Amino acid sequence: MQRRKTMDDLHSSLVEQDQSSREAYYGSLNKESVEISKLSDSSLDKQSTDNVFSDGRTRIDFVLVWETVPRELIKQKDSSENKGLRERSAIIHKTWRKKFLDKLLDAGIHMEKHTSRVEKKVVHYLLLSAPWSVLCYYAEELQLRLPLQALPNQASNWSDRVLGRLGIRNMMVEEVPNLPLDYYTCQFKVNKLQWFLGSDKQDTFFSTTQRQQILYEILATTQYGCSKEREAGVDWLLSENVFTAAFPLHDGPFKVPPEEPAPSSLNQRQILFQYWANWRKWYKYQPLDHIRKYFGEKVAFYFAWLGFYTGWLLPAAVVGTMVFIAGISLMFDDIPSQEICESKEQYRMCPLCKSCPYWQLSSICKTFKAGRLFDHGGTIFFSIFMSLWAVMFLEYWKRMNASLAHRWDCSDFEDIEERPRPQFTAMAPMTKINPITGAEEPYFPKRSRCHRILAGSMVIIMMIAIVVMFVVSVILYRVVVAILLSSSGYFRFVASASRIASITGSVVNLFFILILSKIYISLAHFLTKWEMHRTQTKYEDAFVFKVFVFQFVNFYSSPIYIAFFKGKFVGYPGNYVNFLGVRNEECSPGGCLIELAQELLIIMVGKQIINNMQEVVIPKLKCWWHKHRLDSSKKLDKERESVRAKEAPWEKNYQLLVFEGLFDEYLEMVMQFGFITIFVAACPLAPLFALLNNWVEIRLDAQKFVCDYRRPVAERAQGIGIWFYILEVITHLAVISNAFLIAFTSDFLPRTYYEYVYDSSLRGYVNFTLAYAPWDFVLHNNTTCRYRAFRDQDGNLSLTYWHLLAIRLGFIIVFEHVVFFIARIIELLVPDIPESVEVKVKRERYLAKEALAENKVLLERRDTRCKANVSDSAATRDWETEQDQSK
Repeated sequence: MQRRKTMDDLHSSLVEQDQSSREAYYGSLNKESVEISKLSDSSLDKQSTDNVFSDGRTRIDFVLVWETVPRELIKQKDSSENKGLRERSAIIHKTWRKKFLDKLLDAGIHMEKHTSRVEKKVVHYLLLSAPWSVLCYYAEELQLRLPLQALPNQASNWSDRVLGRLGIRNMMVEEVPNLPLDYYTCQFKVNKLQWFLGSDKQDTFFSTTQRQQILYEILATTQYGCSKEREAGVDWLLSENVFTAAFPLHDGPFKVPPEEPAPSSLNQRQILFQYWANWRKWYKYQPLDHIRKYFGEKVAFYFAWLGFYTGWLLPAAVVGTMVFIAGISLMFDDIPSQEICESKEQYRMCPLCKSCPYWQLSSICKTFKAGRLFDHGGTIFFSIFMSLWAVMFLEYWKRMNASLAHRWDCSDFEDIEERPRPQFTAMAPMTKINPITGAEEPYFPKRSRCHRILAGSMVIIMMIAIVVMFVVSVILYRVVVAILLSSSGYFRFVASASRIASITGSVVNLFFILILSKIYISLAHFLTKWEMHRTQTKYEDAFVFKVFVFQFVNFYSSPIYIAFFKGKFVGYPGNYVNFLGVRNEECSPGGCLIELAQELLIIMVGKQIINNMQEVVIPKLKCWWHKHRLDSSKKLDKERESVRAKEAPWEKNYQLLVFEGLFDEYLEMVMQFGFITIFVAACPLAPLFALLNNWVEIRLDAQKFVCDYRRPVAERAQGIGIWFYILEVITHLAVISNAFLIAFTSDFLPRTYYEYVYDSSLRGYVNFTLAYAPWDFVLHNNTTCRYRAFRDQDGNLSLTYWHLLAIRLGFIIVFEHVVFFIARIIELLVPDIPESVEVKVKRERYLAKEALAENKVLLERRDTRCKANVSDSAATRDWETEQDQSK
């Protein structure tokens, strides 16, 4: 059905206020049924005394900021046309701002305005606070869960339990002050208010994060223009620069005073800085309940998953390092390596290009030995180990996720409790009854959404085609560089032509990846908004899927080419295969596996180093510049500096960076997970590099959230979302990829075949792998040479080739079936939800049913409610010229 009301009457129809007072009674709350106590002077705790209005009592829940340029300060050198455009834009922004703020005032939001001078601009800070009645109404509308009964915090870590059973002292445990309690909770109902824990204390009944969620819901759905133009929500105003910022305040400074107060007296931000973001705590458990209490469930789930993943990387890194050490010992005792190094001029190899010279196989002695670091029997074991490791990691994360989701009251969030996105609510053209909740909700036709998704898919396919074009260009670059260096005449360049071309090609590919990623992410944001997804979870899942598909092709296309295609379609001397007029690229003399390991190290480690440098340097530079720009006002207004020696908390928070979501953080880790699983057969050290990076990553991210970012609006979540299903897909791809790597790229099966059929000592293996140039090529060049292949002197594939092909295909089938079978057994043996969590869920449902039973509470609704006559006062307020309340 069509929408019955526009955004113009959203608050006037949903929010009913008593005419006698701004303190309204919302939802099912009525004055006769529940006694509402007044705020006392001591209603706010010591931790948040700075985040209040000038009266010292009213809590600041949100801050809106905008900047204006006074008329007298507009540059005289601007042309009259430029001045006119600027003035018209300023008038439009002022009109939108006034309508928006008037609507907030009509909705019952308390406001207080402050201003400060910055260079040639005036910065306006509007402090917002939701009164008790607004909080109660929206808490019921948003289906927030509030406590029924307190419980001792039951947080625990699997490693702590294991070490406790072994009797080993756990150095990772640390007592963090002000540990949040655990609760049995249920959805909030105002007419059952007295049954909720702490309902007699208005100031602490709703947590800080819940108050922020309520304020953001109001800001995101408030209309400021015509409903047909969908002019609604603070996010759109921010994108149009009507407001420059909208954020909740941090609890206070993050630095601990020099007098070292008692730990229990620290605010939440100081606790997180002292016990989490501090580099000295790199080996300690993360205080997940504190993170959840301060930043919300979505951020807490990210850090819980990142910590869990990092902990599981430790055994993978240990095993991978042992496999690598085993490769070092095998490198010195390897018979084929010794044969190559001692061959001198025994094996004269065919030219790598038309103008390239003949070369001796002994020249690749060091490279071939280096390849043995990754190509040996331990690789098979490690590939199977990592495949099963990935399955067990995901299975145990499911259990961890279920425990956290229950403890944080979000087990049913996505299915039942999640409301439509505010942006979707504002722009959806229709309404429809939700089949689960029975409530009437905004609706966008599925047919229209499918059409938009299909159109967006075409754009994605075009972008992927562009990535493939760049990959082809990098391949051609490597071929051309190798030819130029080989024909240059310089001995060092000729001997290392293939290696130099491969390394420089990897670096060029890394730059292509970083540039294309920036372009595509912006495009994916636009397409996902256009598709009109109902909930925030579905919106983020659609966005993540788009970007991941692109990034998967972007990051993995070059390693996939090296692993499975390079050197496979080359031909033979006298009959080489060409692509775009250029001879197909061969593997380096040391083999493709060493090239793949090199590619992985450059892309994976190089990207991690670049990202970590960006995360350290760029936020600090941005914060410094923003603070420098704002602090320059002190030079212009010394009188104000003497009046206000202490900078206001909203000004300090405005100097921080905007939080842009967790997508980049997840993407970096998931791509890393792909590198250490899909191509682990080529680089056993990948888990070790990932572990070292993640130890740094956790503290870098923690410092960004605590010190550098404005406080994000707390968002609820049921887990890590679509990222889990992406990890499952990567795990399955890893089994297939490693099977093909070992079968077709590694020398393990040819060595095993030679060892079983010909000589167990592998003597003569090098000669076994080399074919003689065909007769035509020898007659044309008057000389003979060797090349790496299983062919006869007519260029035909030999019987050995077909035997090996059968062995390779059989190995792939056996490898995949064995690993998938064991993985399936693990999935069956490890339940997704721990038994203890199931018991807690049943207990909580029982308590909720008892507490909210109709026969326990007999509260009557008021017969009539009248709208508060607040619009008259709002219409006369000038938000641009109103003076600072603190003056």
